[in-house]
Amino acid sequence: MLIVIDKRIPEIAKIHLSKYGKVIEFETFNITYPVISCHPDIFFSQTEQKVICAPNLPLSYLNILKENLIAFCMGDKAVGKNYPESVHYNCTLTEKHIFHRKEFTDSKLLENASGLTFIEVPQAYTRCNLVALSNETFITSDKGIESALRKQNLNVYYFSPEAILLSEMKNGFIGGALGVYDKKLFVIGNPNFHSWGKQFREVVANEKLELVCLYDGPFIDGGGIFFFEQTRQK
Repeated sequence: MLIVIDKRIPEIAKIHLSKYGKVIEFETFNITYPVISCHPDIFFSQTEQKVICAPNLPLSYLNILKENLIAFCMGDKAVGKNYPESVHYNCTLTEKHIFHRKEFTDSKLLENASGLTFIEVPQAYTRCNLVALSNETFITSDKGIESALRKQNLNVYYFSPEAILLSEMKNGFIGGALGVYDKKLFVIGNPNFHSWGKQFREVVANEKLELVCLYDGPFIDGGGIFFFEQTRQK
């Protein structure tokens, strides 16, 4: 199991994650703007079958995927310095749906998600703002995404991004602080530091997910927590 995270998250969070798999500390240079340069959700998307990687992902990470027998393919569009070149892979996927602004979605990603229902949302930094707790229940920090999902009769809970930390920015977004794996919701932070913490805990409990707080502080937007399982045989 590989767990890909922003290299800059707290060391204690990395230590806690290392109990669940091999932690890969992600960073890039001179590809996109520094605030998101270490965010996995800018360079990776993940279907049930494989990982889709930006074609300008540093070679060292492709080698890690190969060495650990992770099924992957390369996308068509390179990640760029600015929006919208930075959002091609920043979508949210479930077993049933893909959520994004389709005009910006990488074509190879769309090809690999062709069996899923595409749901258009107004926020192209979708994975930054939207995490699936199940195929039908979601957490978001974007009002436009909330509205789009409600129109599809999906269960969606909005939590304000106001106090979520992201270096050099007014705030981060909730999706960047979260990752889901094996009936566990991993959080870079502790909901007790937020005004909506009690409601957040209730939503997670209602979905019968175990809440794993990786450090004791406000949520940090680290571009998500990605779990890559071995899918190929040696």
